[in-house]
Amino acid sequence: MMEVNVCVGTSCHLNGSYNVVQILQQLIEENMLHDKIELKALFCMKQCNKKGVSVSVCGESYRIEPEGVKTFFDNTILRQMK
Repeated sequence: MMEVNVCVGTSCHLNGSYNVVQILQQLIEENMLHDKIELKALFCMKQCNKKGVSVSVCGESYRIEPEGVKTFFDNTILRQMK
């Protein structure tokens, strides 16, 4: 099972982490991957000084903007699923 973590700490919350989580949940369901991806919220991923929202996929860290979630999902998560 692939683990995807989204930071919901103060800085990431202000940068749109709620929207990132909502979009990821929707994309996971649309692609029928709810049994293959475990989406979790973490309080702080210690990346507060960077722009965007901290997301980790299988331990690798990324910073994404809410408007870039679909592209991130397609290029990072779906690619790793293959």
